[in-house]
Amino acid sequence: MHRTRIVIADRHPIVLQGIRSVLATQRDFTIVASCSDGASCNEAIRFLVPDVALVDAALPDVSRQQILAPTNVSAPGPAVVFFAGVAADCELQRLALSGACIVLSKDSDAEMLVSTLRKAAQGRAAASPSAWQANDEARPDEKPLTQLTDRERQIMRLVSEGLSNKEIGRRLNIADGTIKVHLHHIFQKLDISNRTVLAAMAISRNELHAAPREMDPPDLLPQDPASVK
Repeated sequence: MHRTRIVIADRHPIVLQGIRSVLATQRDFTIVASCSDGASCNEAIRFLVPDVALVDAALPDVSRQQILAPTNVSAPGPAVVFFAGVAADCELQRLALSGACIVLSKDSDAEMLVSTLRKAAQGRAAASPSAWQANDEARPDEKPLTQLTDRERQIMRLVSEGLSNKEIGRRLNIADGTIKVHLHHIFQKLDISNRTVLAAMAISRNELHAAPREMDPPDLLPQDPASVK
């Protein structure tokens, strides 16, 4: 059974938790990233290639046009559903009327949410049959992951488990500053800027199974004063 890949983005953690709870009961959906800001949302759409993006219409630091802009000229973007307040503004109404997006009121119940996301997924599939690729077909984000070293893949896995830099350092018996250096290198190689997208990429590409788990010798990297959050 094909599972619709969804990116969700909202500035309110409780809303994200509610959406995750609703979609967890649906076998045909899988959430590949959960974001609380515009930068993370755009990066998740770019690298994870979801079928649908459910986005807070008032998400800070990003415009609706940026969310709707195609991220890859050779592949279609996701179907975008904007989660809006009861009174959607004129711009949102215009975008919906033009067919650029679907607007869903935040007053909607769980049944309406699920129904709308299925409608969005079906519309995207009808517009682009190539979007329904086999699970083993390479995705655009697969190649960059091969650039990571074993240690970097190990850190990527631990980030996806929700560990902080200090916790990762204790787990691997290396300094907190060295973890920051590794994360800086990982972010550069993958062209991303935050841990949210890194964790989502790890889970999406099954890096949890591929990353080495054994304890490696302590790293001998110079301490970098730059902070990687």
